[in-house]
Amino acid sequence: MRAARHRALGTGHGGDLSASNHEFQKDPVFSRASTYTVRSGVAEKKARSRGSFWEEAATMIARACTSCFAPRRPQGLISPRAPEILGPALDAHDVSTSSISRISSVSSTSTSQNKSWPDQFSFQEVCLATSNFSEQNKIGKGNFGTVYKAKLRDGSIIAVKRAKKNMFDRHLSAEFRSEIQILSKVEHLNLVKFLGHLEHQDERLILVEYISNGTLREHLDGSRGQPLELSQRLNIAIDIAHAVAYLHGYTDNPIIHRDIKPSNILLTDQLRAKVSDFGFARLSPYDTEATHISTMVKGTVGYVDPEYLNTNHLTERSDVYSFGVLLVELITGRRPVERNRGRQQRLSTEWVKNLHP
Repeated sequence: MRAARHRALGTGHGGDLSASNHEFQKDPVFSRASTYTVRSGVAEKKARSRGSFWEEAATMIARACTSCFAPRRPQGLISPRAPEILGPALDAHDVSTSSISRISSVSSTSTSQNKSWPDQFSFQEVCLATSNFSEQNKIGKGNFGTVYKAKLRDGSIIAVKRAKKNMFDRHLSAEFRSEIQILSKVEHLNLVKFLGHLEHQDERLILVEYISNGTLREHLDGSRGQPLELSQRLNIAIDIAHAVAYLHGYTDNPIIHRDIKPSNILLTDQLRAKVSDFGFARLSPYDTEATHISTMVKGTVGYVDPEYLNTNHLTERSDVYSFGVLLVELITGRRPVERNRGRQQRLSTEWVKNLHP
């Protein structure tokens, strides 16, 4: 069945670490290690009977997540070629310097909370909603800029991603327009909903739905509430798998996120996962004969696909690798790179290999 075309999505944040021709994001260092307490009783006995708790958990998540990835659509259903990702923003989404047009639509996979958003936001209204971008409303910060909580006149809460003033820098400006172009094409329950964007003088703003329960990174580090239960981790993994499967197989043209990691996964109060931050995202080749995109490496150390790192050849498999690293982190609490460990234990991927040589 041909997938319906979806539009609208969301955003996230992170920092860059540049080295030679590679450009990475580096997560901030947290003082608290990820934690997970194995519960006693029947579940623990069952885990022991199969060898170990980790093997049992890994098997459960692998089976559940594998079922989420559906086959790609037939080639005959691929839509005509769209504008290049790093080119100017789509004409259909260009706005004046004083207002922002709503860019969204409702589909069967959209969020259940469909508010009647204003057709336009002025820059002055955004300033008022964020108390002139006050520190009290700051909810996140990264290389792209700062994210603020905004309360609209009708009481609705949204998030405003404000770009740094040096957004006229060629690379940052390209990321801004790339994110807008990607966000305006997609809508899914497990993607942060995109509401629109605003360009006013030297200001660049992206407006998205507000997700109140922080990032998966914060939950893994224990800075938000109690440690996640195994069942909650499993559901989060399934949500992320659904989002990645949608991006790769059910959009007009496959989308490669390039930065799947815990700090780009937002959680609702019900612990439903939503993928955010599409500044690094790229569209897959329009040519059905092409197998990859040749591009400068971007991503986060530890989550980047080694094949992509070594060849600069980007494919959907790069996202799948990052998702696999995230799964190991979800199950074990280990970060992908832990420099205080020995050489064979430092990388989580090598550590897993050594468990089952």
